Amino acid sequence: MLRRTLLSLTAATALAAPAIAGGHGKNIVETAIDAGSFNTLVSAVQAAGLVDTLTGEGPFTVFAPTDEAFDALPEGTVEGLINDIPTLTKILTYHVVPGKVMSGDLSDGMTAATAEGSEITISTMGGVKINDATVTTADVEASNGVIHVIDKVIMPPM
Repeated sequence: MLRRTLLSLTAATALAAPAIAGGHGKNIVETAIDAGSFNTLVSAVQAAGLVDTLTGEGPFTVFAPTDEAFDALPEGTVEGLINDIPTLTKILTYHVVPGKVMSGDLSDGMTAATAEGSEITISTMGGVKINDATVTTADVEASNGVIHVIDKVIMPPM
């Protein structure tokens, strides 16, 4: 029931969002909605009240977990986070780095400060990893930044 409600919110936002942003294409949220594989992420962003931020000017780099990444969390985790907005916001903003960081800008062992305030660590040996999540698709450009698709939800220090 909760997931159906969240998906309905996602659909409503998609219909309300403008098709083109800034003449360069769609913003990060619109790009995620159009991809169709970030429904849980978009719903969580909406629940945390971060849509206005991530549709803003930016630029932002978002390490975006897929629906499958959220599904891999222990049962009830997503629903619990929807009811704990401060923790949800902390986790979501840990996936965002201010500025536009393309894959060519990454180097092994580098760290980046997240919007949450903690740092993530990048590894480029044997593929690109953000902490323990693997980047499965890099450099999905949006009008206000870039998305790198990851296969796990990364957790900030709690």
